[in-house]
Amino acid sequence: MIKGIREDIQTAFKRDPAACSAWTVLTCYPGFHAIWSYRLAHWLWLQGFCWLARFMMHVVRWFTGIEIHPGASIGRRFFIDHGMGIVIGETTEIADDVTLYHGVTLGGTTWKAEKRHPTLEEGVIVGAGAKVLGPIVIGGQSRIGSNAVVLKGVPPHSTVVGIPGTVVGQSDAVLEDGKINLDHHLMPNPVAEALKRVLHMIDDVNARVDNLHDTDSCSAQDKADMEQKISADMKKEHEKLERFLGGGGI
Repeated sequence: MIKGIREDIQTAFKRDPAACSAWTVLTCYPGFHAIWSYRLAHWLWLQGFCWLARFMMHVVRWFTGIEIHPGASIGRRFFIDHGMGIVIGETTEIADDVTLYHGVTLGGTTWKAEKRHPTLEEGVIVGAGAKVLGPIVIGGQSRIGSNAVVLKGVPPHSTVVGIPGTVVGQSDAVLEDGKINLDHHLMPNPVAEALKRVLHMIDDVNARVDNLHDTDSCSAQDKADMEQKISADMKKEHEKLERFLGGGGI
């Protein structure tokens, strides 16, 4: 237990530039308090003391603003920065080295007593206000942007933004040597990318309409080949746009 506490204190130093001393982390970090209260409550939950475990985390929520169900499964070096408003559901599974910011919800999408909350693989970072809902898997070393609403599984090393959450690119390792990449502002704009695709298609159509008069002297076969090429190009653009709007990424 002492070893685990020391490890979590070191994790706070690696992932929060504001950490100035071990005593500060021990006494002033609500995320640290919530995590270690959860670890005790989780042990009680596994021993069958369900009411006591739930009541303990209920009290912790009053003091920290963080609600963690004692039935959730959480790995090592889990770090909660600020933490106010975080909700972690009963069947949530969190691997090692995951980081959550304030306002994050790891919620369920069904009333059935089954796996209904997300699984976060190793090294995932979830930005402030993000909602990850349902029994989906967030691949390792992925970043969930602030205020994103994620309803579908995410491949490893992905960056997700928007409502609903859309994969907007592949990212390098976001956690190296225990430290995380704090460049939260360097996120793509998926709406702008979608509009760019649409404008490109419009410009392409206009250019081809302008060139129609130049094909009057072409043979029937040349015209057929040109129309076939235009149709194929437009189909590709439509497929790209539909894939993006469906959450398939830019």
